[in-house]
Amino acid sequence: MEPRSTRGSDLPPGFRFHPTDEELIVHYLCNQATSKPCPASIIPEVDIYKFDPWQLPEKAVFGENEWYFFTPRDRKYPNGVRPNRATVSGYWKATGTDKAIYSGAKHIGVKKALVFYKGRPPKGVKCDWIMHEYRLIGSPRRSNKHIGSMRLDDWVLCRIYKKKNMAKSMDLKEEMEEEYPSSETNMSEENDKINVGTEQQMVKFPRNCSLTHLLEMDSYLAPISHLLSDSSYNSTFDYQINTAYNNAGNIIDPFVKPQVFEVPDQYYATSSSTSQYL
Repeated sequence: MEPRSTRGSDLPPGFRFHPTDEELIVHYLCNQATSKPCPASIIPEVDIYKFDPWQLPEKAVFGENEWYFFTPRDRKYPNGVRPNRATVSGYWKATGTDKAIYSGAKHIGVKKALVFYKGRPPKGVKCDWIMHEYRLIGSPRRSNKHIGSMRLDDWVLCRIYKKKNMAKSMDLKEEMEEEYPSSETNMSEENDKINVGTEQQMVKFPRNCSLTHLLEMDSYLAPISHLLSDSSYNSTFDYQINTAYNNAGNIIDPFVKPQVFEVPDQYYATSSSTSQYL
């Protein structure tokens, strides 16, 4: 079926087509059903069920992200009222509930949402193509002499568009965050670094520390380890430790505890020699 109108090259500059549901019924579908001219000749007559949805944009007269068509509907069965929605590679499946379209208080039409499935039911694969089908209430059916015809409606109006892929949007968002991290992300990373540094300090300086732990910290307490070694005994330091503990009756420094040190043999030898002269 060839489009009745020409391409939209004669449309005024900056023309945008964003009609409401009521406008599509009153000013376009009603005029098409009664053979009256439409306000703008931008909706072609195409039997959309003879094509797959990705083939329809090139059949349209106007549109970039959504496309409008006048199309007939055929019966699925000779004596039934169900429409045949099968295409070349798949089928359109109704979803949700029908929406009533009103003009004032008058019920003038019905809007039905459909999703395209690739393959054959019941094993079809759901696609991103969506269709909104508008039909008139009380639209004229085929006459009695065509009662055996497969034609169900002369005209319905269809709006076709492809739903945006949310997964791709999320991937793009993650890529943007990796390339251009936000201030909140930077602050979070800085806080993590601070927390890690604090944890390292807590590990390096335990709360309950003993002399054994202090001796293991060679980088900080090397002089103490040297003073307490056998090779370099310092009686003055020994006196200071014992005095700090005994005079006050308790340990002044929590890291210092009384130590038992052996008296060198030279001390006894000197004492023996001295006693001979007393």
